[in-house]
Amino acid sequence: MSISPLASDKLYRSSTLALLDPSIKSTKQLTPLNEIVGQERAQQAVEFAMSMKDKGYNIYAIGRNGLGKRTMVMRYLDRYDPNGHHQLFDWCYVVNFDDARTPKVLKLPRGQAQAFKADIENLMKRLVKALPLAFDNELYYSRAEKLKAQLADKQESALGQITKEAAAKQISLSINPQGSYELVAMNGEEPHTESSFAELSAKEQARLEKNIGSLESKLREVVRKFTAWEESYSDKQQKHDEQVAQEVLVHLLEPLKESYAQYPEVKAHLNEMHKDILDNLDIFLEQNEEQIALSYASLAKKMPRRYQVNVLVNHGDIPMPIVIEESPNYHNIFGYIENATYKGTIFSDFSLIRPGSLHKANGGVLMIDAIKVLEQPYVWDGLKRALRSRKLSLSSLEREVTLSGTISLDPEAIPLDVKIILFGDYQTYQLLQHYDPEFKELFRVTADFEDEMPRTDASEVQYAKFISSIVVGNKMLHCDRGAIKRIIEFSARQADAQNKLSLHSADIANLLRESNYVARTSKSNMIRAGHVEQALHNHELRVCRLRDYVMQSFINGTTLIDTQDSVVGQINALSVVATSDHQFGAPSRITASVSLGEGAVFDIERKVELGGQIHSKGVMILTAYLATIFGQTDKIPLTTHLTFEQNYSGVDGDSASMAELCAIVSAFAKVPLRQDVAITGSMNQFGQAQPIGGVNEKIEGFFDVCKIKGRHKGQGVIIPRTNVQNLMLRADIVDAVNKGEFSIWAIEHVDQAVEILTGIPAGERDFEFEDYPKESLYALADARLQKLRDHVKRTQKAKV
Repeated sequence: MSISPLASDKLYRSSTLALLDPSIKSTKQLTPLNEIVGQERAQQAVEFAMSMKDKGYNIYAIGRNGLGKRTMVMRYLDRYDPNGHHQLFDWCYVVNFDDARTPKVLKLPRGQAQAFKADIENLMKRLVKALPLAFDNELYYSRAEKLKAQLADKQESALGQITKEAAAKQISLSINPQGSYELVAMNGEEPHTESSFAELSAKEQARLEKNIGSLESKLREVVRKFTAWEESYSDKQQKHDEQVAQEVLVHLLEPLKESYAQYPEVKAHLNEMHKDILDNLDIFLEQNEEQIALSYASLAKKMPRRYQVNVLVNHGDIPMPIVIEESPNYHNIFGYIENATYKGTIFSDFSLIRPGSLHKANGGVLMIDAIKVLEQPYVWDGLKRALRSRKLSLSSLEREVTLSGTISLDPEAIPLDVKIILFGDYQTYQLLQHYDPEFKELFRVTADFEDEMPRTDASEVQYAKFISSIVVGNKMLHCDRGAIKRIIEFSARQADAQNKLSLHSADIANLLRESNYVARTSKSNMIRAGHVEQALHNHELRVCRLRDYVMQSFINGTTLIDTQDSVVGQINALSVVATSDHQFGAPSRITASVSLGEGAVFDIERKVELGGQIHSKGVMILTAYLATIFGQTDKIPLTTHLTFEQNYSGVDGDSASMAELCAIVSAFAKVPLRQDVAITGSMNQFGQAQPIGGVNEKIEGFFDVCKIKGRHKGQGVIIPRTNVQNLMLRADIVDAVNKGEFSIWAIEHVDQAVEILTGIPAGERDFEFEDYPKESLYALADARLQKLRDHVKRTQKAKV
């Protein structure tokens, strides 16, 4: 069975842009796409969610970073027509005149909030001037003086009667320095002293004391009447002030009420404001300086804080709010209440309420990163609570997380109508699905973004338009036809498939930016294929330090490797080393040694805990296959020790299982394996070759080591046939294969690998335990195993 190497045309699929009009020479002549290419499934999910108005139809957008999730959603939303589905309102907070701790919400049609705020500010400016003027005129003063005179006359009349009655009884009524009334017995024109009063007869003393007691009783009654008269005066003065103020308010406030008559909540607030101004005229008349100073203390305009309008959300004329929250902490999402300090006094009121992203997105869409939300304390619970209740309650975070009873505001909740779009990866999605039972009820729509798309002639044209949209959007130099082709080929390489294109738009955008830089540096008027190649080379140079370090170990001989001759039980396997932004391939030597035993395969990597679970599974599978081909009639009399040489870190994956099997069979049969051929691929229990990842990097890694160690025509790599579709190799490797200087074999079964590596057919055992064909590799191994079995039996018999 002869296996032929792959032809060079199987190693790389060039872009032809066959369906692109030949007259189109650059992206300048292409119409940029208004959507992200290849994400039709995700876009349909977003469209469905936006059309569903029921609770819970929020979106979780799944996909790796760089797939253009946010860009696709933004482009769709930019052209999305709410068509009346989302009725927008402006939201304001105003004082609750009944309870200042619970500010009230006012709902206004969009664009009206700022106008209402301006109207109130204008009203306050006019009242601040008009009310003092109304109280500063002769008519007001004369009426006030008349009321005051009436009170004074009544008080003087009442005191005069008591004074006259007291004088008739030789008693004087006076006011002491403390301001209290005092009754004193008189000795002629002078008050009695203690000595003069003592000289009076007992009867006279008793008479004076009795008269003073009677007058004191009458005086107390008069003083009580004074209080009632003063209260009556205050009421009359208050009514007088209210009448004066009412005339001003009716003139200034009534037109405002009429203009907002169609908004019942606003009209009710204006009526309450009208009443409150009459109750708090001192704020405008400056009768209490400290109170006035505090009421006017403001972070914005100099007007009474009590009557301000705090516009929380003003949508203007936008069709639908679209908010992206980059830092979704509790305050940024749900808003917060500020504190202000004035003359050492810390206070807070409705005018210090500040909006969060949910307020701004109310009636539209809020986009946030799922991981960032989950990283912030209390945000996820608060978000679920808001979505469940469809209300936005603004409460202090400090009150939520402490047991303190500190007084704070409790603003009225705002009705919430918003679509939340969470952007996250699949692992986060699984965790939320598993650990949060409410998640699936609140985020019922999954927008699953593709990593790649089929590569056809038609999709290449779409991809060219996608490239054009990036160029135009970033104001770059346009790409000529050759550059477009090279970028499409790069995308296929990123997708690790000839018939796929990567949808990782961030990689394409970065390549275009770097190619644009190279083109501008070289004074070109257009990005050409050479500029793209140079940009790729520059990027490779920046990130390949680790690869160069590894390759240096092959150059100086630190890492032992043979790329010529043949060795028993030794084979070159291929592995991939990955960093955060780069991966490359490198060969690893695998060796197998055998000794008399019970047929076990001793995996040294697993024993020392350097091998992962998948690697261990691969070793068990190849052990099962060994038992199938050599242990049908008797036990295998050898124990095999298998290891990756010079491996001082972990190894995982089963892509070396075919290489390990070949090394073991070589050790069984004592037939050497070619060292100029490396192999990669996993196998199942029937020996069939299974596909592996990183095939391009693995081939390129061995090719580079062959250049280091010395090239010759026999060198090559064995890969599973199912990996042929993944080949997008470097141009120098394709050229070497085309010239017959390097070979790539694609196999379907491990037996084919054995034949290539040893030059001897593996052989196939007939059914019913017939022997392998003579001169086959398995026959040689089986013969040696049978000799060992016979030797073991003779030894055991001799011992008996």
